[in-house]
Amino acid sequence: MFKAIGFAAALSLTAGIACAQAPNDAQIAHIAYTAGNIDIAAGKQALAKSHNKAVLDFANEMVRDHTAVNDQALALVKKLGVTPQDNPTSQALSKDAAAKLKTYSGLSGAAFDKAYAMNEVAYHKTVNGALANTLIPNAKNAELKSLLETGLKLFKEHQMHAEHLVSTLK
Repeated sequence: MFKAIGFAAALSLTAGIACAQAPNDAQIAHIAYTAGNIDIAAGKQALAKSHNKAVLDFANEMVRDHTAVNDQALALVKKLGVTPQDNPTSQALSKDAAAKLKTYSGLSGAAFDKAYAMNEVAYHKTVNGALANTLIPNAKNAELKSLLETGLKLFKEHQMHAEHLVSTLK
C-alpha cells in the first residue's frame, strides 16, 4: 500500500508532464516549487512523528535543502518578473501528496519510518527523472535551467541518502 501511494504520486508527475504539451518556464517553476513543497511537508511530518535518529536527520536535511532551493527559485522568479503558473501537473502532485500525508498520519513507529523512507526513494527517482528528461530540457531561461540543474545534483544525493536509509530500517 505504501509503495502504491508513492508510486501514484510519481506516476502522476510523470504522466502529467508527458501527456501535456512541453511546459513553459512559468509552469516549470510552479512544478519544481510544488515538488519542493511536497518534500518539505513530508519532512515536517516525519519530524513530528518519527523517533528514529536516522529518519529525523534525513527529514531535517529534506526540509533544509528543499526550503533553500525553493527560496532560490522564488528569488529568481521575482528577479525575472515571472509568475509561476499553476498547471495540471502541479495540481496532481498536490492532490497526491495530501492523500499520502493523510495515510501516513495513521502510521507510527517503524511502519511510519519505513513508509516515509520508501516514499522518499520513489519520489526522488521520479522528480529527478522529470527534471532530467522534461523540466531542464524545456526550460528556456538560462538561470532557471541552471537552478534546476543544481537542484538535480542535490536531489540525486537525496535519492542515494534515502536508498541508504531504507536499507537500514527494519
